[in-house]
Amino acid sequence: MYFEYEGAPYHCLDVDVSKPTARGGQTLVRLKMRNLLTRAVFDKTFKAGEKFSEPDLAVISATYLYADGDGCHFMDQDTYETLTLRDEVVGDDRELLVDNLPVQIQKYNGNPIGVQFPPHVELTVTHTEPGVRGDTASGGVTKQATLETGLSIRVPLFIKEGEKVKVHTETREFAGRA
Repeated sequence: MYFEYEGAPYHCLDVDVSKPTARGGQTLVRLKMRNLLTRAVFDKTFKAGEKFSEPDLAVISATYLYADGDGCHFMDQDTYETLTLRDEVVGDDRELLVDNLPVQIQKYNGNPIGVQFPPHVELTVTHTEPGVRGDTASGGVTKQATLETGLSIRVPLFIKEGEKVKVHTETREFAGRA
């Protein structure tokens, strides 16, 4: 759920409704919300009857092109226009971006403000140590691997350098071979 509060767009992450037991008490709604411009997450309590306007948000399909000193560049799939998001907007998600990755870009009042990734991203393993016999007996059935974007994750012992793996975009964990 998206809403506008104090002139900025927000995404509702969690809702907790508290109903008072006493007569005449007000029902309160506690929201865990993310400011889509600053990426800050915080809790705020509102009265049950408060109204919010809908933000001027648009979600467009795009593909990742490249990154440079200006930021990350994406191509709008409908207009073939290039959209640029600054590095502070993309943040750590830059480690999930590979060439021609299809993403959704959020625009607020016509300006790009964020990226929504697909559930999984396929990345190539560039470095990992070989699995050592006996590692499984100690319970360490995973090893560290560095992927083509610089992201470092834990993978099973059978994964070798040069293989493509699926990575969960939310948790940044190994999801299987690609």
